[in-house]
Amino acid sequence: MRQQEKSEIWRRIALFPVFAYRKLVSPWFRPRCIYYPSCSEYFEQAVLKYGVFKGSAKGFYRIMRCHPFAEGGYDPP
Repeated sequence: MRQQEKSEIWRRIALFPVFAYRKLVSPWFRPRCIYYPSCSEYFEQAVLKYGVFKGSAKGFYRIMRCHPFAEGGYDPP
């Protein structure tokens, strides 16, 4: 298996919870994210841009910053 195929498999594994959240959980709630792009979009973009490990770390950090007392606004990965 080539290195590129391995990284694609890891990328799909890392993004699976995001896609599951969008399909199963998100439709039950109204949009509330105070950031643009939303946290799930940010996570996906970060993983695609920085790779699985660094992108996941950035995505988790963003999710931890998303709370009612945060200012929010435009925050690209």
